[in-house]
Amino acid sequence: MAATAAAGSGTSGEEEEGPGGESAALQPQTPANAPGARLSRLPLARVKALVKADPDVTLAGQEAIFILARAAELFVETIAKDAYCCAQQGKRKTLQRRDLDNAIEAVDEFAFLEGTLD
Repeated sequence: MAATAAAGSGTSGEEEEGPGGESAALQPQTPANAPGARLSRLPLARVKALVKADPDVTLAGQEAIFILARAAELFVETIAKDAYCCAQQGKRKTLQRRDLDNAIEAVDEFAFLEGTLD
């Protein structure tokens, strides 16, 4: 994830490898000052609705909603890359559910997801 953050900041002059071994410079990056550029790829109104659906949450600031949306994006990106690596090992380009299952089993950080996709 550090490679993604460094590539997004535009301050790093050297290429760093991402978790899947691909170069961070090869990943498409939208400049923050480009017309129509969004800071979050997930709709913040939808994230806010999901947060407010939790009965324990009484108030959620816009900054908190943005951080949660960004964290969700990074999580989905990470698990998708790991699942894609599992698909590539099977000489496939299309992700299947078993690729997600294999990624969850292979990566310790995803241990909390074991048994949730059943």
